[in-house]
Amino acid sequence: MLTAEEARGLLDSIDSSTLIGLRDRALLGLMVYGFARISAALAMRVEDYYTQGKRSFFRLHEKGGKYLVIPAHHRAQAWTDAYIARADALAMIKRRAGRAGLPAKICAHSFRGTGITEYLRAGGTLETAARIAGHESTRTTQLYNRLEDEVSLDEIERIHI
Repeated sequence: MLTAEEARGLLDSIDSSTLIGLRDRALLGLMVYGFARISAALAMRVEDYYTQGKRSFFRLHEKGGKYLVIPAHHRAQAWTDAYIARADALAMIKRRAGRAGLPAKICAHSFRGTGITEYLRAGGTLETAARIAGHESTRTTQLYNRLEDEVSLDEIERIHI
């Protein structure tokens, strides 16, 4: 068993900036705040998490085909909401990109990078792009800039052999 401090430390240590981190935090939150068996948590479908009024509930698929409905602890509710929102957005991006014939590696950051790169291509400044993107440093914004990845024919023609 974990102490409360150990459990809190584990939950707080999860990087919630990634989809996997959001998933892991939501799953562990369900297990610690809802006493859920891992098998019951993994058997859940999207419709097994639902809201009535201001309160959300988990429907757990228990042994013997039984269901157990429990109210969601406020932290488990927030973590599950955050995960579902991000996972649904990623699924939508993948679905739309696939239908458009774009590569499977397209993700939410692809759009941020596209916007920054095209803004700079149109003559925008790196400093303004950083402000628009909410970056404290232009070095972070530069990570999204793909203009330098392009090699023009003029550059290739500089090779005089």
